[in-house]
Amino acid sequence: MDAMDDQADYNGAAKVKERLERRRQARIEDVGRRKEAKESHAVAKESLDYFLRTFYGERAAIEELLSRSLDADQPAAAARSLEEAADKTLQLQKFLNDSMVFLNTYEQRQAQAALQKLQTSLTETREQALPKKRFAFRARAKASDPSPDQDDGAPEKCASTQVDEPPAAVQCGFSHISDEVLTKTASEVQKEDVLLSHLSNCKVRLYGNPSTLHLKHIDNCEILCGPVSTSVFVDHCQHSTLALACQQMRTHNTVDTRVYLHVTSRAIVEDCRGVSFAPFSWSYPALEEHFCASGLDPDRNNWDQVDDFNWLAAGTPSPNWAVIPEAERRTTWEA
Repeated sequence: MDAMDDQADYNGAAKVKERLERRRQARIEDVGRRKEAKESHAVAKESLDYFLRTFYGERAAIEELLSRSLDADQPAAAARSLEEAADKTLQLQKFLNDSMVFLNTYEQRQAQAALQKLQTSLTETREQALPKKRFAFRARAKASDPSPDQDDGAPEKCASTQVDEPPAAVQCGFSHISDEVLTKTASEVQKEDVLLSHLSNCKVRLYGNPSTLHLKHIDNCEILCGPVSTSVFVDHCQHSTLALACQQMRTHNTVDTRVYLHVTSRAIVEDCRGVSFAPFSWSYPALEEHFCASGLDPDRNNWDQVDDFNWLAAGTPSPNWAVIPEAERRTTWEA
């Protein structure tokens, strides 16, 4: 009987000891969780503080570059400041994209609004600081005319700009044309700022390496362009198909448009709906050479990394853009 009592006492003591050990372990784990949460909070706060210092410090530096470009005595100096400001703005966009994981909705909205204002200032400053490029269109030559350069005086649709200024001061592009096939060669667009505006039911082929590309008021067109060294800006485009390669793409007021894209940063859409994306798939014989001339990395394509400035719901895809299903993508294009 005594042996049984001793065994019971031993078992009871063991259970008490076991309970005490579990409590001790639970306290240790609780302390560890609290410490980890405190450290995580400190890291998040430190990350946010670093983001705010860096983001708004870089914004101030870019604004200083824009101010310097306006004060420059020579267009070349203004152009250098603007180029540096544009590069820094792209880097700031990437920094913001990479920081989204720890920013709340309010901070995201504030930073995106500041960046958008900065990009608008960059565009406006470029227009003020650099000489404006004038357009002077000539009428399309008739097939029966002996001289393709003869002007019949009619303000009809045209395919090229009249060179009445030094070539560097004339902007390249097509404007106010319907139902045409329009082409620019590599020599015509090389390092040029290209503008396509007020086109409807047109097929456009730009073979070469423009510096920038602006698309404005495009309706039911197919536009294919070689690698653009810097930015593509799309505004008021509808029911169209675009194939573009660039460093940055910004799209505004665009609906029901398919974009076959190669972009080395992240595409931006704003006030858009029904825009869909797929990888760039247009090809022509000198494409590899033009990629090299553009400075774009042909192996780096963020075609499906799209930021919608009208959609800030974290974790929920924007309803304004989509990925084109593989079975529906274009792989061949008419010349």
